Amino acid sequence: MKIEQISGRIWALKTWAIFPIQMWVVKEEAGVTLVDAGMPFMAKGILRFIETLDAGPLRRILLTHGHTDHVGAIRTILKQHDVPVYAHPTEIPYMEGKLPYPGRKKAVSSLPPGLAQPLPAQADGQLQPIAGLLPLLTPGHSPGHIVYYDAKERILLAGDLFNAKRGKLRKPMFTFDMPLALESSRIVQELDPLRLEVSHGGSVFRPAQQLADYWKENERFVRANGK
Repeated sequence: MKIEQISGRIWALKTWAIFPIQMWVVKEEAGVTLVDAGMPFMAKGILRFIETLDAGPLRRILLTHGHTDHVGAIRTILKQHDVPVYAHPTEIPYMEGKLPYPGRKKAVSSLPPGLAQPLPAQADGQLQPIAGLLPLLTPGHSPGHIVYYDAKERILLAGDLFNAKRGKLRKPMFTFDMPLALESSRIVQELDPLRLEVSHGGSVFRPAQQLADYWKENERFVRANGK
């Protein structure tokens, strides 16, 4: 597993399994937070890095969404660290196998019922900051897809909102509603992060400057769906 420190408090953990897979460890004052959990075979590497980092215990796991390549190591990690796992409430029925993900015929569980809990929210439903990150709902790739923004460092952990290749934004794979994902990508324009990290691909610097081209490249999806 390759480790890259991408800011003063965020590390990217990367590997390759047919396609690149990336997750993140975020340092806090009293421990660390894991954002996504990759595939099952990545568990040992994740646990080893958290121990080596020596920044305190694992406090929580945050999920961008519930697809199997984002939750695979969770069960092994929880055997050593009894910590909460958070996802958007919209996503939880799909990851628990109560509803089939859009575009799939059957519901399949990626995590046992009750393991994941909803991200903390205010009375109006607005998600609260957690671990120094602002969670933002960005549906399209999945119904309850979330990105996490570090406003201080201006880094966006974007999950599968995009793919990236050679520093350029690319459309995400296996996305059930590409027009909705394109609409969700407007969050990059609003936040204007300095750096964007994706689950499948490399870093993108000043991604807001690429949005116009990204939309133009994918405008056929908007036309095809009448949006």
